Amino acid sequence: MSTTPPGPKGLPVVGNSYHYAQDPLRFMTAVRDTYGDIAQFTLGPEQAYMLTNPADIERVLVSDEGAYRKPQFQADTLGNLLGDGLLLSEGGTWKRERQRMQPAFLRSRLDDCAGLMAEYAAEMAAGWETGETIQVDIAMAKVTLKIITSAMMGVDLDDATIERVQESLQPVGDQFSPTIRGFLMPEWVPTREQREYRQSIDVLEDVLRDVLRDRQGPHADGPDMLSLLFGAQSESAEVDRELIRDEMMTMLLAGHDTTALTLTYTWHLLARHPEIEARLHDELDTVLGGEPPTSETVRQLDYTDRVLNEAMRLYPPVYTLFRTAKEPVDLGGYRLPQGSLLMLPQWAIHRDPRWYDDPDTFDPDRWKPTRRNERPSYAYFPFGAGPRSCIGKQLSLLEAKFIIGTVAQDYHLDLESSASFDFQPTLTLHPADPVEMSIRERQ
Repeated sequence: MSTTPPGPKGLPVVGNSYHYAQDPLRFMTAVRDTYGDIAQFTLGPEQAYMLTNPADIERVLVSDEGAYRKPQFQADTLGNLLGDGLLLSEGGTWKRERQRMQPAFLRSRLDDCAGLMAEYAAEMAAGWETGETIQVDIAMAKVTLKIITSAMMGVDLDDATIERVQESLQPVGDQFSPTIRGFLMPEWVPTREQREYRQSIDVLEDVLRDVLRDRQGPHADGPDMLSLLFGAQSESAEVDRELIRDEMMTMLLAGHDTTALTLTYTWHLLARHPEIEARLHDELDTVLGGEPPTSETVRQLDYTDRVLNEAMRLYPPVYTLFRTAKEPVDLGGYRLPQGSLLMLPQWAIHRDPRWYDDPDTFDPDRWKPTRRNERPSYAYFPFGAGPRSCIGKQLSLLEAKFIIGTVAQDYHLDLESSASFDFQPTLTLHPADPVEMSIRERQ
């Protein structure tokens, strides 16, 4: 069996890093279209293999997931940020943490959060004025950050603290933007970006210290994630203050960002497709009847579900995953060596014409059961898949439907900025420019 898949030729020294850093999304799409199921190229010092066949995605993330681990590139930077939190930990540590935190994400627990989701969404909408122009990406980040800190940490952060966190997240995200310098320069070099990154981490650390101080008083018990960690700390020496910090930082960064981006792209798409927005409004009027959403009624919003699925297909907040082979593996008809870096690009797979008719078209009806069942299962994986799929998937979708149900019953959001996106891919897929929308009451 061959060990050398085809792939694009690279430049001296930098390999394919230059073209990838220039436009990761275009690079992944071009490689998919040119080389098919598997292609190899170099990213900095790493030999990478991109997989675009859902059968291979299933092997890596599900059936043979034990043969793979999270990659080590950017290990120091991510490690300093997230430590042994659920996103980065491996083996026994990851299994223990997943089991400890799973109760915070059970359906019954999420139903208990319904009231606060509705409250924060209504509070946001009540602060808007007809004709006002808002930066919807910032607004969605703010409300989802409030919800995640309340639901998972049991704290209600004031607006000033929320703004401090939001201002600190930009340098953190920038640190993981694909650049030539980032691929080739050691992480310990004290660049301006590194200094800003570390200053931002210090701000986030201060916020988390305040949360821990407030929660370790007489009201530390509760059903949220932080209470579960406090309870585990009292029972096991394995759970120290540093591990609690790591899980809180992971939740602070990863727990709201993907939901905020999904909502941002959903509002943008609805504004560009008024006929789809009208169908969504009809469903909200029928199911909610002008009342605030509840955990029972939002689960009846089938068309809203399809709209969200289609938004995440077109604009997946997590646009690629990486894994490293712990042993030699067979994928795509090739024998790949131990240590191979594998790229699993949601962006390229979600838009592959082999799996989707008119893949660049916003079509929520492609998520009707009959059409959905015609596609391979792993042609769509916005939350990952398998044992290491996102623990907060159901929380994210429920939260998004509460916010859409609250806002879209009363308002249209009309697009004021560009109808097309330029992106800034970091750890997640952010719009490069502000997404400005104006508020208009529904008649």
